[in-house]
Amino acid sequence: MSGTRDRRRENGPGGPADRYYSGRTQNTKAAAQAPNVFDCRGPRLNALPIDRTDAEYKRLRRQVFVAIFVGYAAYYLVRMNLSLAIPDILREYPDYTKAQLGTAMTALSIAYGVSKFLMGSVSDRSNPRWFMPLGLLLSAAVTASFGLFKGIYASLTLIILLQALNGWFNGMGWPPSGKTMVHWFSANERGRVVSLWNTAHNIGGGLVAALAVVGVGLFGDWGAKFYFNAMVAAAIAVLVYVLLRDSPQTCGLPPVEVYRNDMPPNYSEHSERILGFREIFFSHVLNNRLLWAIAAANAFVYFVRYGVQNWIPTYLETAKGFSFHESSAAWFMFEYAAIPGTILCGWVSDRIFGGRRGPATILFMGLTLFGLVVYGLNRTGPLWIDMASLIVIGFFVYGPIMMIGLHALELVPKKAAGTAAGFTGFFGYAFGSAIAGTGVGWIADHWGWDGVFAAMIFCCVMAMAFVSLTLKQRTAAAS
Repeated sequence: MSGTRDRRRENGPGGPADRYYSGRTQNTKAAAQAPNVFDCRGPRLNALPIDRTDAEYKRLRRQVFVAIFVGYAAYYLVRMNLSLAIPDILREYPDYTKAQLGTAMTALSIAYGVSKFLMGSVSDRSNPRWFMPLGLLLSAAVTASFGLFKGIYASLTLIILLQALNGWFNGMGWPPSGKTMVHWFSANERGRVVSLWNTAHNIGGGLVAALAVVGVGLFGDWGAKFYFNAMVAAAIAVLVYVLLRDSPQTCGLPPVEVYRNDMPPNYSEHSERILGFREIFFSHVLNNRLLWAIAAANAFVYFVRYGVQNWIPTYLETAKGFSFHESSAAWFMFEYAAIPGTILCGWVSDRIFGGRRGPATILFMGLTLFGLVVYGLNRTGPLWIDMASLIVIGFFVYGPIMMIGLHALELVPKKAAGTAAGFTGFFGYAFGSAIAGTGVGWIADHWGWDGVFAAMIFCCVMAMAFVSLTLKQRTAAAS
């Protein structure tokens, strides 16, 4: 209770926290039914007594963080599986080219990007508790079909259509995660929280290869790269439903800005109002020039990320003659090097740059460029240099991905957070990851891997250029 009193005192008389707590008495029916001036949906009939607020907030914040962390990691278990299986498909179906199979990855990326944008607006008006696990279950079902029904590979059209469908369902993972973070964690802690959550990309991205190895070992079938991962993802979807919650207000708690006395500029009761689709798109997203700038940067960052990640097995196995186990180890190192790198990027943004996201993004993209140059120059060199280069790239490239996503959340009201994240994500996948599928395959077929590395170096430079357009802007966390 003392923490609650302190927050009310620090906020000052007449402030949002003072108005929220005024008139509420402990352990009375009147207090439990007191209207929440920040909840535009009406009275909080299950409002908690004041003396329980701190403990319940701490417990639920841990719980929802675990849910979105584990849940988003599981989305990666059923997204990149085709990349691992391309060498197997090329052996059994030699008529396919790398560019043709890359088209299927492009279809997934475009569908994912469109879904992330459109489903983001749906997520802003939905309960993440059912929205997030539903998408995961549907994505797991489509992924499992690739391993269970090998007849799919007789038709490139069918491969592309199913990959697109998987991308659409996979797009239901980020928006509810972003929505959950802006509702449960306030501005001055988000850099660290989001950077820690963002490592779920790498946990899931690394485990997709590790679980594929386990699945192939258990079932003796390369199709297990799909259906074994899908089984694990489906089980995690159930866990997410059990743990995840909607906003603090729906749990009888005050908004996080009130709870932590961390009020962004111009924060008021109006900030908690549910926004309509038209207001979200036309008042806060499509007319936001800074959001357009970081969305363009995101496209170039994603080309680099997926230009490296998607083609690790194919490049190392076909161009350099390494084994599946060696390329899987390289994939694993690329993903897991990103965990400390992403956390460091969040810390640098919060502590060194005072909550400014642009400088941290540019710094880490510059260091990504260094690793990429070494990786590209080691065309005939030993595996350990490739692995060291991939560790450097993975360590630094995921920080900018996280920063741009966080930047998007902070450029709009929190009731439009899912849409803003979806907007930048659409650019990242439709114009970055998508081109890294067909585009990298086409470049490799026509200009070789030297052409691929030249394209990725160019994208690093362009990403830094677009982010530099936001350097004069300060987010709520930096205000």
